[in-house]
Amino acid sequence: MWHLVCGDLAVEGVTHVLGEHIAAQSLRVLHDDLAVGPLIDIDQPPCAQRIAYWQSLWPALLQPVPDFAGELVREARWLSGLAHGPRAVTVWHGDSCSEQLLLARIAHALAGSPVELWEVACGNLQLRPRRAVSLRRREELVDLYQHHHRLDASRRQQLAAQWQAAINDNAAIRLWRAGRFQSRAHAYIDEPLLAACSAEWQPLARALAEVMAHCDGFFPTDVFLYWRARELAAQGRLKLDGSDQDGYAERLVRLPH
Repeated sequence: MWHLVCGDLAVEGVTHVLGEHIAAQSLRVLHDDLAVGPLIDIDQPPCAQRIAYWQSLWPALLQPVPDFAGELVREARWLSGLAHGPRAVTVWHGDSCSEQLLLARIAHALAGSPVELWEVACGNLQLRPRRAVSLRRREELVDLYQHHHRLDASRRQQLAAQWQAAINDNAAIRLWRAGRFQSRAHAYIDEPLLAACSAEWQPLARALAEVMAHCDGFFPTDVFLYWRARELAAQGRLKLDGSDQDGYAERLVRLPH
């Protein structure tokens, strides 16, 4: 059995549930944030558009730069082989759009395959607050794992169709709300980012934290938001100043527009 998680933050909790020995043999981490950027060639090595997106988004001063070209191609090729492998697959997912898209991506990769697909649903049934796998306590993950279950053919087909629709839409941003994916343009995040700024200089981190706290539909990362801040600065809507040791600007101000 493979156990798949989206991002490193989920590793510690899931490893606790599985145990170190099983996790070492079966836990696989996929790092791509599927909620943002073009998906049109993500499953088609060499994944040129997807790789170019991440390379252009990443801050030049933020080191080390991930090996996007190598990792994204390796992930695509590994996923393409799952349908012909001997292991069943379990996807751990919560209220993160990226995690939900990972589940849909795996269902698509396994379309027509006898390989079983299981899920550990870690989301919040009350919808608020949203819960990604990494936001669950260890004891919660242990309990949730006790209720993991196999997806039937109908659910797998539905998820695979959702992944194909996301690829076809090729949107800038994807949201996950009430069990459905929605496509959005960059304005969906740019407007709240501008609203979090003022005509007075303020720390960049404060503005990013404000957007993160109130964003509905996906979990925007600081790297993604900093890219949007740089794009807004290029449009003359923000001004960035300074650079700290992590490769980020230190403060920003909203310009008249």
